[in-house]
Order: sequence, then structure tokens, then C-alpha cells
Amino acid sequence: MTHPPLAADHVDTPHREFALGDLNLESGETIVDYRQAYVTHGTLNADRSNAVLVCASLSGTHHRLDFLIGAGKALDPARWFVVATDPIGNGLSTSPSNSAAQPGMRFPRFALRDMVAAQHRLLTAHLDLDRLHAVVGASMGGMQALQWAVSHPRFMQRIVALTPMAKTSPWAVLVTEAARSCLMADPAWTGDGFSAEPERGRRAF
Repeated sequence: MTHPPLAADHVDTPHREFALGDLNLESGETIVDYRQAYVTHGTLNADRSNAVLVCASLSGTHHRLDFLIGAGKALDPARWFVVATDPIGNGLSTSPSNSAAQPGMRFPRFALRDMVAAQHRLLTAHLDLDRLHAVVGASMGGMQALQWAVSHPRFMQRIVALTPMAKTSPWAVLVTEAARSCLMADPAWTGDGFSAEPERGRRAF
């Protein structure tokens, strides 16, 4: 796995991945050979009751809430077993940018519920966890935390949803669509990707 350079406030720890195989999505499509990337901080206690899941924001990675991880901080590894994930499409998890079988525009459409489903399989099938102390996330990570409460209400004792939206608001849709429109108007856009760096599109956005 190739990871971007660490920022000064990132907490460095070994990157791991769980091969889920083909991941069936709620759209009816399938992500081929899906790999869920994650890191862990701390140690699981004897009664397996101190696990905390951290969900990343849109365009963020498992480092998104690193500022909360550390001695004396909210997610102190001396107290909590923290599992920080990269969601579908972000970081090192299978994404349009790194999928060999479905790169670029061939990547299936996915939703927040698919992200939560993949994380649930990571926790239960790979890490052998049947409960969490909490699910924590900011922005789109907070939206995943809310979805966890809906999809698996008895799996965690609490959620900590920072700056989430229960439903994507029109202004948020507009911001994302503006970025897409600017990039796809760049001369380097081929309809299936970019033939060169979309510098004009990035400047326009």
C-alpha cells in the first residue's frame, strides 16, 4: 500500500487491510476484490469492551481525527482500542484511483450504507468484535456514525457525530457538483479520466 506523506500532526502506525472479496452494494452493483484499509491504536482489553471505531470525512483518511489520538487525549490508546478506517473511495481502501479491476469511471456507485456495511464486516469477520464502545466521526465521518446508529443500533453504546448532516443539504450538493463540473470542463477530461493534470479545471474550482 502506498501512503501519502505524513503530515506533522499525523500519528504513524502500521497500515493494515482486510480483503473482503466482492462487496455487493445497495445499488445492485459490486466492487470487485474490495480491500478495507485501517489502522489500530492501543490494545483490546480482556472483556473486549474498549473498542472505538473512527470514520473518515469526505476526501479524508484514517488520519482525519489523529488530533484526538494520544496520551491524555479523547482517544487515549492507553484506554481505548481505536480502529480508524478509510472509507470506500478514500485513502488506501479500494477506490476509483487504485482499483485494478474497476478504475476511474468504471468504479461502481456506492453509498454511506455501503461504507458502514464494509466496516461492519471488518469488525466482525476480521477483528472478531461484536460490540463497540463508540463510533466517532467528523463531517462525512459523522454521517457514517449516524448511519451506524440506524443500521446497527445495538452494536455500539454511543456515537460521537461531529458536524454531520442527517441528510445532504442542497448547498453541499452544489459544492460537490461545482467541483465535478469544473474538472470535467477541463480540456484534459476524456470522459473516462484525464489525459493530463486538469490544471484549468482546478483553477476554475
